[in-house]
Amino acid sequence: MGCGASKEAPKAAAPAATPAKPTAEPAKPVVTPADPPKASAAPAPAPAPAKAPSAPKDPEPVKSAPSATGGTYELPKIGDEKFDAWLSAQLAASGPDVKDTTDFRYLTFSEIPPFIDLHKSLMRKHLTPELFAKLKDIKSSKGYTLSNSIQAGVLRPHLGVGITCGDEECFELFKDILYPVVKGWHGFDPATQTHKSDLDPTKLTFPEDIASKFGTYVKSTRIRAARNIAGFSLPAGASVEDRLAVEGVLKEAFASLPEPLQGKYYPLGGLTSAQEDELQAGGFLFQKPGPMQLLGAAGAGRGWPDGRGIFHNDAKTVLCWCNEEDQCRIIAMENGGDVKGVFERFCSLSHAIKGAAEANGKKLMESPNLGFLGTCPSNLGTGLRASVMIVLPELNKDPHKLEEICAGFDLQPRGSSGEHSAAVGAKWDISNKQRIGFSEVELVQKMIDGVGKLIALEEELAAAAAS
Repeated sequence: MGCGASKEAPKAAAPAATPAKPTAEPAKPVVTPADPPKASAAPAPAPAPAKAPSAPKDPEPVKSAPSATGGTYELPKIGDEKFDAWLSAQLAASGPDVKDTTDFRYLTFSEIPPFIDLHKSLMRKHLTPELFAKLKDIKSSKGYTLSNSIQAGVLRPHLGVGITCGDEECFELFKDILYPVVKGWHGFDPATQTHKSDLDPTKLTFPEDIASKFGTYVKSTRIRAARNIAGFSLPAGASVEDRLAVEGVLKEAFASLPEPLQGKYYPLGGLTSAQEDELQAGGFLFQKPGPMQLLGAAGAGRGWPDGRGIFHNDAKTVLCWCNEEDQCRIIAMENGGDVKGVFERFCSLSHAIKGAAEANGKKLMESPNLGFLGTCPSNLGTGLRASVMIVLPELNKDPHKLEEICAGFDLQPRGSSGEHSAAVGAKWDISNKQRIGFSEVELVQKMIDGVGKLIALEEELAAAAAS
């Protein structure tokens, strides 16, 4: 989920890099039950981890200048008198932006922000006065600027990444700041390395004995990633026209899915109370980002809820979010441990989105160096997170030891309260740690192999405890 919203970056190791410690992925704005809904053939999206304890509460908003479209925009009060005064002056001096709405304004920074100790992002680390001067007047053809890109990182000091992209051109126009951020977050250097993609589920190795063990220990499986369509803005910089055009392409994709994946699209603006209750009960509903959350501070909540929606198939084993953090979040899920079956559905979804884009004369946002592109640099490459909810009673007795074991397999464990916490009922969320530098097949295989070894170790510990 996520988009670097925690102080502690979920760094993923690249092929030639030493794996970093697993850290918590930022929580997504979705309501999810602790367990998959029993009445459904598939689980709800995995429970979002708790916000990192070090992340500050949303700062108190301060009333500021009215927006060019007639509303009132509120700046956060960071808590440093000089910085808050500077921020207010920058807002007052910022001219109108065509992307402004009644409740949101984009700032234009006249100088590099005077960052304070609270600012922890990689953007802050790598943005020098010289680099700011070089990039500050550059604008994409969709109207996205350096100031637009860094606004969330300036307004929300605890963010780990601190920079967003508003369209595909940003990755080239602002690569002098983006590439160091990507390298710092992922341990992958897009200036010298290339990414690879492989969405062929037949290449997975999932022998019957391992599948049987998964069936015993794994309660649910979930695989997700983002897909964005070239030629349209990303949510943080989208115009009304682009947002609605993206929704149109995605609706065509949903309509063309093969029979097992067919279902219904629910536009957020047209939900009945009953539909809203049903989607929320299933954990499928996402909410408008608050003004001080990452997506809200970046402008991704403008014009809510128009152009946003949720798709799921009849069996509730596939789910898509339209125009949330990215243009399309694709999720395949299922109760139990059939990882290969879930990955097959995930690949079918990805191919359907790609086919619909091409049918409209478009293509997916992809780069040889960065893989699939998206709003946040933390979700580049495959952007894939393959996870299982698994019960490990013996390993649960020592969460820190479990984390050490998972790190050796390039896995990321999460307890009930996020990173470094034990799991209620010994139920752990275990996922791949890396995103870029490996293919989708390789990352899912890493998860299968690593979880298989965890199960074997769990059984050894249980046998020893019983003897």
